[in-house]
Amino acid sequence: MRKWLFLAAGVVISLVFLYSGLRGLSLGDVAAHIGEANLLWLIPGVAIYFLAVWGRTWRWHYLLRPLKAVRLSALFPVVVIGYMGNNVYPFRAGEVIRAYVLKRNEGVSISASLATIVVERLLDGLVMLMFVFVALPFAPIEQEWLRTVVILFTIIFFGALAVFFALAAQPERARKLYRALYARFLPRFAQTPALELTDHFMTGLASLRSPRDLLMTFVTSTFIWLTETVKYWFVMHAFNFEVSFFVLMIMTAVVNLATTLPAAPGYVGTFDGPGIIVLEAFGVRHEIAASYTLVLHAALWLPITVLGFYYLVKQGLSWRSFGEAARAVEAERGKEAEAEGAVL
Repeated sequence: MRKWLFLAAGVVISLVFLYSGLRGLSLGDVAAHIGEANLLWLIPGVAIYFLAVWGRTWRWHYLLRPLKAVRLSALFPVVVIGYMGNNVYPFRAGEVIRAYVLKRNEGVSISASLATIVVERLLDGLVMLMFVFVALPFAPIEQEWLRTVVILFTIIFFGALAVFFALAAQPERARKLYRALYARFLPRFAQTPALELTDHFMTGLASLRSPRDLLMTFVTSTFIWLTETVKYWFVMHAFNFEVSFFVLMIMTAVVNLATTLPAAPGYVGTFDGPGIIVLEAFGVRHEIAASYTLVLHAALWLPITVLGFYYLVKQGLSWRSFGEAARAVEAERGKEAEAEGAVL
């Protein structure tokens, strides 16, 4: 029941963001601008996007190294399946299916690999904020709402980073601390699952203890998002407007921070609404900003979704595998909770 309430909230949020971006527009005008666009520019855009997907694979390889060294060629299909899952299935199920397929293929714990995916999201958020701060001298933000969003996410992500580094630097001390806190403040029935979840999250933070791995994950995160911004730049040339690369960096940052919110599958609305509003803030006409953002979203969504389905079938999986993945996560956590309970 709670999952479906979460999905309903996501759909409402998506609709609100869509309305904020599209209100007052004639959809006929938007369709006309799309019809006039030179969509051949999508070809280099899609090509550069898959270079970013290889960057994501490279980054996950470094995050997984404390658990198991997995070949890049073996990880790439798993990453693509995961992003396809997020595009078409609710509850960010792509992250669960990614961990499930990795467990199936390489024997890596589902809970531990899910923790590395949480670290990925943190790194993405930090790079998005870095993009905003780098671009600000060249594309100053005058809108109060945009400044507020940047400040809020800066506090959240840098606060989380500080906590994660503290946990990773002193894992045994951290474990003693949270065991004591759980014993003092949580009811007994909640202590075992809380400990299990925190222990595996700690495992996923292991790469933060290696300066080399940390540097490589930061470099790859920067590469991923610079490369994806280049796609935004290519697609821009299909339309009759031009903004600086720094404005596109801000757009990349804002839309991807917004997609961390609950939403309908495929980030409907949470990508489109903020993207349109950011471009309008920098002088792009409303209907052109909308047509560009909608085409860009489709160009980001469709290729990796199609390739993800191909890899899903090639791996011998199907739609039922999403349910199997969710059950596998619950089963693994149940076994680990029983083992932890025996220790307690």
